[in-house]
Amino acid sequence: MDFAGLDIVVIALVVLVVLILFAGIKTIPQGYQYTVERFGRYTRTLQPGLNLIIPFIDRIGAKMNVMEQVLDIPTQEVITRDNASVSADGVAFYQILNPAQAAYQVANLQNAILNLTMTNIRSVMGSMDLDELLSNRDVINDKLLRVVDEAANPWGIKITRVEIKDIAPPKDLVDSMGRQMKAEREKRAQVLEAEGARNAQILRAEGAKQSAILEAEGQREAAFRDAEARERLAEAEAKATKMVSEAIAAGDVQAINYFVAQKYTEAMAAIGKAPNSKIVLMPMEASSLIGSLGGIGAIAKEVFGNGSAPAGNPQRNRQSTPVTTGASTPAFRNPFDTPQGS
Repeated sequence: MDFAGLDIVVIALVVLVVLILFAGIKTIPQGYQYTVERFGRYTRTLQPGLNLIIPFIDRIGAKMNVMEQVLDIPTQEVITRDNASVSADGVAFYQILNPAQAAYQVANLQNAILNLTMTNIRSVMGSMDLDELLSNRDVINDKLLRVVDEAANPWGIKITRVEIKDIAPPKDLVDSMGRQMKAEREKRAQVLEAEGARNAQILRAEGAKQSAILEAEGQREAAFRDAEARERLAEAEAKATKMVSEAIAAGDVQAINYFVAQKYTEAMAAIGKAPNSKIVLMPMEASSLIGSLGGIGAIAKEVFGNGSAPAGNPQRNRQSTPVTTGASTPAFRNPFDTPQGS
């Protein structure tokens, strides 16, 4: 009987030891850290994995999640610097870096972060105008992150990000902003249209200028070529006149008759080709042209040869031949013929 009682005691002791061991073994999951309190006072922090504590003396205090967590910021009314009322909400991301401080420096950590973020949202956004508030959301996020992270640093947490999700002005303010935006766009459209009209006028003026310059250059070139042609024609006329003068000086009177007859013939051709000439009044003697033609014939005879013509004085061979045009037409004489006996 004594051995049976001893066995029971041993078994009871073994069971007690096992229970004590199980009570002292703590398994911490990844992403969490536990604080250990000895008689109610913080002693150390248990890391993820298998840990041992002294049963009945040490106990687990706070189970802290050290993963990055998100906290939704509810919608709140904010009055801007220019007295515009807007509604804003956001979201904050934080991570516990020191579980002991997060557990024992502040009570209800999430509520503290929430109120701290909401207060700073009103403070930061209230110091800005409405236009600046709507167009500089990144600046607001940076200011909020810096302010909230500095305030939450003694709690052993790190504010990793603060984002403003939505900024909603009142409906009447939205309507006025829409009208303002429409007026601004209309003004820009009018400015662009005016600039386009001005540029078009400038381009047209430039085109007219270039056209005038090219036209003037063309007229100058044409005038230059016309003057050059007239100069060459004058040189040819001067050369022909010189040749005729030299022929006359040499005693060849038929040359002047040829020259004058050529001019008469050209003038008569020009008069005949006129489109509006129906009746032509000749303010000249027809015998002059006929006499000139007679001089041309004499020159042709001398050039192509005439066996019966003497080689003496050429004036003796030029006899004025009267030309009759009818019974009532008087005879004409060549004005370039030399009268006999002169």
